[in-house]
Amino acid sequence: MDVLLLSRLQFAFATFIHFIFVPLTLGLSFIVAVMETKYVRTGDETYKKMAKFWGKLFLINFALGVVTGLTLEFQFGTNWSRYSTFVGDIFGSLLAIEATAAFFLESTFVAVWVFGWKKLSPKFHATCIWLVAFAANLSALWIILANGFMQHPVGYVIQNGRAELASFTDVITNGYAWNEFFHTVTGAWALGGFFVVGVSAWHLLRKQNVDFFTKSFRIGAAFALIFALVVALVGHRQGNIVAEVQPAKLAAMESHWETQPNAPMYLVQVPDPENEGNSIQFGKIPSILSIMAFNNPSAVVKGLKDFPKQDRPPVTLTFSAFRLMVGLGTLMIIVAILAFIARHQPVECSPKLLKLFVWCIPVPYLALQAGWAVAEVGRQPWIVYGLMRTKDAVSPLATSQVAISLVAFFVVYILLAAIDIFLLTKYARKQPA
Repeated sequence: MDVLLLSRLQFAFATFIHFIFVPLTLGLSFIVAVMETKYVRTGDETYKKMAKFWGKLFLINFALGVVTGLTLEFQFGTNWSRYSTFVGDIFGSLLAIEATAAFFLESTFVAVWVFGWKKLSPKFHATCIWLVAFAANLSALWIILANGFMQHPVGYVIQNGRAELASFTDVITNGYAWNEFFHTVTGAWALGGFFVVGVSAWHLLRKQNVDFFTKSFRIGAAFALIFALVVALVGHRQGNIVAEVQPAKLAAMESHWETQPNAPMYLVQVPDPENEGNSIQFGKIPSILSIMAFNNPSAVVKGLKDFPKQDRPPVTLTFSAFRLMVGLGTLMIIVAILAFIARHQPVECSPKLLKLFVWCIPVPYLALQAGWAVAEVGRQPWIVYGLMRTKDAVSPLATSQVAISLVAFFVVYILLAAIDIFLLTKYARKQPA
């Protein structure tokens, strides 16, 4: 292994672990805000207990997520210094705003919310958790605006061998980034719903605190269904944008090799990049790829053979991750419909259905991870699409240096993930105070 591959593995691994924490923080913060608002509006103490119970799980996840996120930004300096030199003017400004504005706001009001139960009025206390939820999602926006520049660079000029900022307005109104943001956060909000539904179902299986967990289940089911549907619609729009600005990624997502109008999709495919085709394909659906990409059955979809081999992303991995994301997203919609139907009396559901809700807690996590794999692997071989190749972005380090840091990251991040899962499981099984 060389420095490039080790650095890519290190960043991918750290991001994978960090992204275990992020979506639950984004989704659960809004759900806790809804619960506390219901308490303020109705005076029902059950909703106050709900805000405290689910808020504790949110805080555990938030604290460990912060730790894993800090080191990611350091890696731009340690492992990707040439990339930082090339786009630092643009990329750095977005990350700086995220840290000094959004994250600062989120951290401040988390503390006010935790320690303010007996010191603040109920309305102001509820306002604090809404500010936490807003700031958490605002933080995600600035990070995804930075990623959006890597996917579809706008608002820059090349001067002195560097990409320098020409229009900050263009950078923060990048359509690719905004749709990517909504695709990500709606997936996270759906994940929050699945988490609440799954934990509530676990307690309802044991007939514990039926009223408390029925109300929790009801809110979680609504979140899960609404945003499982919305994320699919936003995902379709993301496919349109990818077809327009990253046609090689779209072709890899579908293992589509020949440029043609009325492009079909196959239900079963096995990519064969070595021979520039698919070793197995059947279940042809005519024109569906043209419709998915351009909302037009006659549209021409560019095939991978029309791109130089050195400009093609890894086909098998991009294709597999995309199919996994779509399959899990479909499963999420089916399970969310079942939960929504059962929301009034979930305790009367069959034990098998309640167990299904518990076992489906990891499904949105896996779907989101697969989605990020499509976004990042499908962008290769570029670190900034069309401007800078990944191989040109890595720092001039010794292989042994990166190998040591990769092992250290692996040990520490696995430990943090294990602590998170252990604490979430422990406190999710406890009875509400």
